[in-house]
Amino acid sequence: MNDFTPKIIVFCCNWCSYAGADLAGTSRLKIKPYFRVIRTMCSGRIDPTFIFHAFAQGADGVMVAGCHPGDCHYSSGNYKARRRIMLLRNMLPQLGIESERLKLEWISASESPKFRSAVNGFIDEVTELGPFTPNGKGGAN
Repeated sequence: MNDFTPKIIVFCCNWCSYAGADLAGTSRLKIKPYFRVIRTMCSGRIDPTFIFHAFAQGADGVMVAGCHPGDCHYSSGNYKARRRIMLLRNMLPQLGIESERLKLEWISASESPKFRSAVNGFIDEVTELGPFTPNGKGGAN
C-alpha cells in the first residue's frame, strides 16, 4: 500500500488556524501536499453535514482546526466545535467510519509549526489506516 496518498480536508477558522496555515506557507515549512484547506469563519460554524459530505466525496480524513478554547473571535464557537466533534467521533463507527479519521486541533495564528506537525501527523495516521471505504474497512492491513 506504499502508493496510497490520502485525501485530507482541513476546515480552518478564519481568525486563528487559517492564519497559522498561511504563516506556515509563507514561512515555507515542509508540509505534505495531501490536504486541502477549507476556510470557515469559525470552527463552531462547521456543521456535521460538512464532515459527512467530505467523506461522501472521497476524503480519507477530516481535520477541524480552530482557535484555542477561550480565544474564539466569536466567544464560544470553539466550545461548540469541541462538543460536536466529540459527538461525531462517537457516532462515526456506527456509520462505518473509523473515528480516527476525524481530528480536532487548536492552532493559533502564530503556531505555524504546530499547524505543520498536526497536518503531517494526521496525514501519517490516515495513511496508516489506508483508504477510506464506506464499509469502514481500510486497505492498509
